[in-house]
Amino acid sequence: MMTSETPNQLNQNAIQVNNVLHRYKTTDDDKGLFIAQWRVQRGQQVFLHGESGSGKTTLLNLLAGVLTPNEGNIHILNQPFSTLKAHKRDKFRADHIGVVFQQFNLIPYLSVLKNIQLANHFSSTHLNNVEERAADYVQKLKLPANILHTAANALSIGQQQRVAIARALINKPELLLVDEPTSALDASAKDAFMRVLTEVCEAAGATLVFVSHDMYLRQFFPVSVEMSELLSQREDV
Repeated sequence: MMTSETPNQLNQNAIQVNNVLHRYKTTDDDKGLFIAQWRVQRGQQVFLHGESGSGKTTLLNLLAGVLTPNEGNIHILNQPFSTLKAHKRDKFRADHIGVVFQQFNLIPYLSVLKNIQLANHFSSTHLNNVEERAADYVQKLKLPANILHTAANALSIGQQQRVAIARALINKPELLLVDEPTSALDASAKDAFMRVLTEVCEAAGATLVFVSHDMYLRQFFPVSVEMSELLSQREDV
């Protein structure tokens, strides 16, 4: 059942999901992913977990605007994000949402600095101090100071991972979405990465939704959500 919320309560939410249905196919046998309601408050750090194929990445792509729901709506930072036209959704994402994909999606032949600068290029908040901010994140993420001028394809997996975080944070996003970034790391590297990630997000005041099937990582988050708990059955299905 939907609950009523005051304008003040809505303003405190970074994410509001209402009666969202997404199908990859339009056939009746595809029940799709349906979430009646989900709220994430601003500044929360949420661990979203579930088995492979449970819909975690689909939900993250809906929150990032890479996918749009067939029905229902998603508000991000109190804006009707999912109903925006594609170019406005892209602009909003560039200005307010940082996304770290499983494969990091760095441009291999560009330097670390160029990869980070490219993220700011697509934002309307063009920063004059991108290199200075990039150097600050390199330090906070415990990367070598000279890495800014190293090509992305010369980095280790762990270094690429941290660069992807720096790129996602460069525009000071209010929301950071992170999808399974630790699968290639050993236990000690995971611990170090998770501590750095959560500390950097907390310092920036960013809301964090971290998607993984690895329950070991749950310990780093104050809020844990099982994907199966979010999924609902529509009354008309």
